[in-house]
Amino acid sequence: MTDFMNEYCMHTATCGELRKADVGREVVLTGWAWHNRDHGGLIFVDLRDRTGYAQVVVDPDCVSAEDFDTAEHLGREYVLKVAGTVRERSAEAVNPNMATGEIEVLATSVEVLNTSVTPPFAIEDGIETDETTRMKWRYLDLRRPEMYRSLHLRHKVAQAMRKVLNEHGFLEVETPILANSTPEGARDYIVPSRPNPGKFYALPQSPQQFKQTLMMGGIERYYQIAKCFRDEDLRADRQPEFTQLDVEMSFVEQEDILSLTEDVMAEVLAAAGVEHEFPLPRMSYAEAMERFGCDRPDTRFGMELVDLTDIVKDTGFKVFSSVAASGGVVKAINAKGAGDWSRGEVEKLADVAAENGAKGMAWVAFTTDGQEKSPIKKFFTDEEWTALKQAMDVEPGDLVLFAADTYAVASAVLSALRLRMAELLNVPREGHSLLWIVDFPMFKYDEEEKKYAAEHHPFTQVRKEDLDKIEDDPLACGSYSHDLVMDGYEAGGGSLRIHSAELQRRVLRRLGLSDEEIDDKFGHLIRALELGAPPHGGIALGLDRIVMLLAGKSSIRDVIAFPKTSSASDPMTGAPSAVTARQLKEVSLRTL
Repeated sequence: MTDFMNEYCMHTATCGELRKADVGREVVLTGWAWHNRDHGGLIFVDLRDRTGYAQVVVDPDCVSAEDFDTAEHLGREYVLKVAGTVRERSAEAVNPNMATGEIEVLATSVEVLNTSVTPPFAIEDGIETDETTRMKWRYLDLRRPEMYRSLHLRHKVAQAMRKVLNEHGFLEVETPILANSTPEGARDYIVPSRPNPGKFYALPQSPQQFKQTLMMGGIERYYQIAKCFRDEDLRADRQPEFTQLDVEMSFVEQEDILSLTEDVMAEVLAAAGVEHEFPLPRMSYAEAMERFGCDRPDTRFGMELVDLTDIVKDTGFKVFSSVAASGGVVKAINAKGAGDWSRGEVEKLADVAAENGAKGMAWVAFTTDGQEKSPIKKFFTDEEWTALKQAMDVEPGDLVLFAADTYAVASAVLSALRLRMAELLNVPREGHSLLWIVDFPMFKYDEEEKKYAAEHHPFTQVRKEDLDKIEDDPLACGSYSHDLVMDGYEAGGGSLRIHSAELQRRVLRRLGLSDEEIDDKFGHLIRALELGAPPHGGIALGLDRIVMLLAGKSSIRDVIAFPKTSSASDPMTGAPSAVTARQLKEVSLRTL
């Protein structure tokens, strides 16, 4: 333990730092009483601080009668200050499960700095307390060692990011939290402006426009560990407010951004004690969709998608042949080890398929005793059946799951089934896998809105060879964009940006905005692009997700000090809460 931990404080040592080499050292410790035990006239107290535990022995011959009485009546989570001498434990008393298990502190004084009522749950690792209770008493939850380790890891990751960027000449700049809403801001949190009745700020989903205008201001190399906000349905890897490392660079090509990001991630992984090879592998968006059905594949296991459209296009099974005839696809995955599942177990998977847009789910089970069970087998010729088994690399014990639909739906269905089967079959997913997904399309078609939308965002640079396709063939336009994928999660995303005012107008028009709307919502950006904007680009890395994965957690709530629940509420403070009629009147609002 470094000396600075013992500066500017009551203690001269921390509980977790003491070792056999400290025997004979006189120390002052502070912390919380974790466990107290009375052993035949000796009081044993396990004292805990953020660094760990130390056993304190209170002997009536070594402390005052008043201090011994204090030690006899300690409650859990009492806040203590203990002075004493470090001594070696006897051989039979050594605790191999404690880092400080070879020593103990013989107390010379015990002082209670504060008492505590009985806590609502045990302050220790591995508790089974429900998450809502933990979040209601978050300050107690944070005392648990595993929560401290998560926040300490988060600190190390953030410092590693800053270290690399500082060394490469980047400037840390803060951008506004109160900003303007945009046509893409359907999920904005909005804030009323009292001095401007009827008008609202929006909390930023990203500092995107600000960081681009910083490049136009000549800052050239910017970063920020930025708070961002998005009003969307929550899940384990989403929060209404989240933190990202935001990076933007001028006078760069895509390769520069990828290389810098790899330098940052190498430092982050080293800080977390994780080994990984660099440079990272790269996969095109098209290849990721073809092989895994999604653009954030977990490549730590197989079960890849196989296209069977050509094999089944003329089959007697009309679901397959009609989809193929209409331009759709028939694809499948092979879940090895599930071939002996019961029909009921298999058909439960249809719920997963339905949740992702499928109208049904076909399957074939190849049992370990050599049987082939399926409602659809009778529709295939021998040649088609043989070709299907060869394409799927079938062995006894395999379960083949099909999706027949549009390319997008089939991909989504099989991607979800692939992950569910890996979970149900306990497929090993060890270590960490990072890769780049590159060459995203510039546009996609939004079926609900009946218009084109940006695949990433509308400020992404269109590939040079596709500039003439923006108006007439937008879905054929590629972009200079890149996502960093880690263990099946999008850990970051970025692109080269448009630095031409006219090209930016063309892209925004293609997204359905009129010139008046462009000037109203993006006029500040267009004007900046007209005044000598340099080529620029960048990336944003999800700090919460990266720390979650490095910590081995399944939810980002376990690596955020004060997160919200799945209903976007805070049980500890009661947020969100009602406000008074007077407060609403001051901002020209009223509730329905």
